[in-house]
Amino acid sequence: MEIISVLSEFVDKQKSIEELEGERWSDPPQNSTTLVRSVHALRRCPVKDLSVENLARLIGQDVGLRWLLPVALDFLRETAPGEAVTGWYDDDLLSAVLTREDSVWSAAPNQARHLNETVNMLTDLSESIQRQVDDFRVSVAEFL
Repeated sequence: MEIISVLSEFVDKQKSIEELEGERWSDPPQNSTTLVRSVHALRRCPVKDLSVENLARLIGQDVGLRWLLPVALDFLRETAPGEAVTGWYDDDLLSAVLTREDSVWSAAPNQARHLNETVNMLTDLSESIQRQVDDFRVSVAEFL
């Protein structure tokens, strides 16, 4: 996944979230869910090796947002024009980004504006994603 860096230029994509945070999580308990085991493992992967699905999973779990949100926002911006032409958009990453807590956006209003501009490029959003866009816009109205 080649990403044109705009927001994420400060992220060393050769490093993992674990390395970027400087915090190693202990191994998950034996009886952990697949999601928990997956998140623990993904934190150890270099950011450059994370797939779109991996980004959506980690962001959806509020893991590594300081580094992964800018990467995801750059990816969404890079792919939006092509997605708008085809009228189809893979909603998982977009949904994960749109549904972060208000405090995430208040700490990074430039990222909220970036996401809003990207969403403006998209067409034919599903009803559920459009609701998430509407909710996002209400929550960040002061920054737009």
